[in-house]
Amino acid sequence: MAKSIQILSTKILSPLQKEELIKVGIEVIQADFIKTENKPFELKNLNESLIFTSQNAVHSVLSNPKSEELKSKNVYCVGLKTKNLLSDNGFNVVAYTGYASDLAEIITLIYGSESFTFFSGNLRRDTLPNALKEAEIKFNEIQVYDTSLQPQKIKTPVDAILFFSPSGVESYLKENTIKKEICFCIGETTAEALSKITKNIIIADQPTVEDVIEDVIQEYK
Repeated sequence: MAKSIQILSTKILSPLQKEELIKVGIEVIQADFIKTENKPFELKNLNESLIFTSQNAVHSVLSNPKSEELKSKNVYCVGLKTKNLLSDNGFNVVAYTGYASDLAEIITLIYGSESFTFFSGNLRRDTLPNALKEAEIKFNEIQVYDTSLQPQKIKTPVDAILFFSPSGVESYLKENTIKKEICFCIGETTAEALSKITKNIIIADQPTVEDVIEDVIQEYK
């Protein structure tokens, strides 16, 4: 019998996501290499429109007693799941994209006359703020969650590693090295963090966990 494929997920998958992999005979090791926590913040000096680039930011803002007051504002966001979370909670999402760079482009091209408040995390990329600054669009930023790295040594040899953020890559590399493993990445930005380390990278068509899992199943079918 062929030896089974072992993969490592750098974040804990949902039971359903894990089941998809087990069903096709793939063994899954998983650990959260990053941790996110809401941080206290004040909802003040808000501009007319809001920007969210992650579900973490939405969860944190929803936990604020004043979040109801934001639902009259236009919202721009990154990620389908972020969009669904916002819509389900009564926010008015005007535009969403798969990547921050695309969102920056849409805002600068079409909505440049509006002013924005960006709800972010401490390890956010500079892509969006830099693009808005360059286009001289009025915006401010409120940090609403903290991401911290949780590096850990993985002793079991694996065939593949799943990465979901640049911070996850950074955290993994603190205690481990990448040799021949295939690295499945949720998106371009995550893949970029690995570009100097390995050429064995497969990037999901859409930046969702489900798409990453689909790629793994395709690869090992």
